[in-house]
Amino acid sequence: MTPLGVQTSIGDLGTPLSEVTFVVVDLETTGTSASRSRITEVGAVRVRDGEILDEYTTLVDPDTLIPAEVTLLTGITQSMVATAPRIEKVLPELLAFLTEDPDSVLVAHNAPFDTGFLKAACEREALEWPAPPVVDTLRLARALLPVPKVRNHRLGTLAAYYGASVTPDHRALDDARATVDVLGGLISELVPLGATSLEELRAVSKPPTKAQRARRHLAEDLPDRPGVYVFTDSRGHSLYVGKSNNLRRRVASYFTAAESRRRIREMAGLVEAVTPIVCATDLEASVRELRIIAERKPPFNRRSRNPENVRWVKLTTDAYPRLAVVRSVKDDGAPYLGPYRSAREADEAREALLHALPLRQCTHTFAPPERTVPRCVLAQLGRCGAPCDGTQGRDEYGVHAEEARTAMTADPAVVVDALTARIGELSAELRYEEAASLRDRLVAFLRGARRSQRLTALASVPHLVASRPGDRGWETIVVRHGRLASCAVLTPGTDPAAFLNSLTATAERVPPGPGPVPNATAEEGELILDWLTTPGTHLIEIEGEWTCPLRSAEAHDRMTHWAHGRASAQ
Repeated sequence: MTPLGVQTSIGDLGTPLSEVTFVVVDLETTGTSASRSRITEVGAVRVRDGEILDEYTTLVDPDTLIPAEVTLLTGITQSMVATAPRIEKVLPELLAFLTEDPDSVLVAHNAPFDTGFLKAACEREALEWPAPPVVDTLRLARALLPVPKVRNHRLGTLAAYYGASVTPDHRALDDARATVDVLGGLISELVPLGATSLEELRAVSKPPTKAQRARRHLAEDLPDRPGVYVFTDSRGHSLYVGKSNNLRRRVASYFTAAESRRRIREMAGLVEAVTPIVCATDLEASVRELRIIAERKPPFNRRSRNPENVRWVKLTTDAYPRLAVVRSVKDDGAPYLGPYRSAREADEAREALLHALPLRQCTHTFAPPERTVPRCVLAQLGRCGAPCDGTQGRDEYGVHAEEARTAMTADPAVVVDALTARIGELSAELRYEEAASLRDRLVAFLRGARRSQRLTALASVPHLVASRPGDRGWETIVVRHGRLASCAVLTPGTDPAAFLNSLTATAERVPPGPGPVPNATAEEGELILDWLTTPGTHLIEIEGEWTCPLRSAEAHDRMTHWAHGRASAQ
């Protein structure tokens, strides 16, 4: 699960095009509909670094008539395919050719057409589609060769433009061979633009602007190390903050055709300098990025700029506690659920608790001298015990308040059981929209409970040292009360005891505080938790206990993922 509010970006760019195996595919078919038409011929060419390694081609018996207009276009007649193998024999052979190198990239001109037919054939034959990365030469050509530089973007036009060795003629192998030459020509267009990796090739949607090209030099002297980069303008103001495991390569990508985001292309015209901050590990880079964005609030960063703009669900400490949606956590001993990105999501979680427990929803203070007020509609409907008019005493009401506290901080079973039972009843009555609404409330509650329980457990630990193997040695972190206090890499040949003593002695001193995130943002806490719970991580030192309740909200993690149509991350 992506930590709350963490900025996302395209991945670090890094597979050189010269090392990529491309499998260029072309199909001839009986029509244009992947569901109704069938494949009549397959052609595929495997190529790497401009060298053709292998080819595969065959006619295919479509088990249906070939329309006359298709025969006129392709030259493939009914008699030609009469003795050809059927798709159930050809398809496994083509898939084997495509996946012989497991990292192969499928290339086609108007790729959605070819991949659509192949996926439909796989579905009919009960074969798994391997889902390789796809490069569409038609899409590339439209981005790199605008009209009138070329008359149009048909395969024949592009083959002639690049002087292809084969003229496409609507036969699968010849068209695939022509596409190989077109691909090579398009790649040659990209190299001067600074795009030299597969990831950049696939990201191209339009040529870089003049301003982007003029600033490529800003990446030249940056290190090939993990860290944070800060784009600044002529006045030294921060425009954009990002992080990468390779600073030079990532910054360079902003000034190539791979960068297609409109806002970022606009920003490129304002950049005057790039400040690199080298970090020991990816975790340190991620945490520093969050902290710098929150501090400087760069205008071109959309996420993580305002971590304080969150909501919490609080069980108040009144004589008769109630649930309230608040903006901050106080040192008042109250349990808090969250944080939530929006008030709407926090309200959904609150409603889940109120569905399961008859807590009051009024704002009556019950301040001494205690006085009664007329009972509200909710009390008349049985959804509140009516402490307001004295019907329910403090001890009786306190039982429900304590159940709410337990559900928020330890075992959410009372909420889960009540809502899942009602969802089942609504579904049985075919009231699916109401059931879905109740499900969303339950999911919001569980997510907030899981988040706050995990963060609270980490924040309660005064001192924790953990380590795990990395590319350059053992990545080691110091966490104090939920905040990353120090980070370094134990390289081979270094004295572990001296390294650990130095790391802990120089680590930031972090005092305890109230709530799930007393000294850091929730985003930082979740990044640390994800790092700590990665297989292969070793605990080196710990003061106190780092535990979560046995029947905590995390036990229902699969339910929150299922509700949004994806498998559990565990």
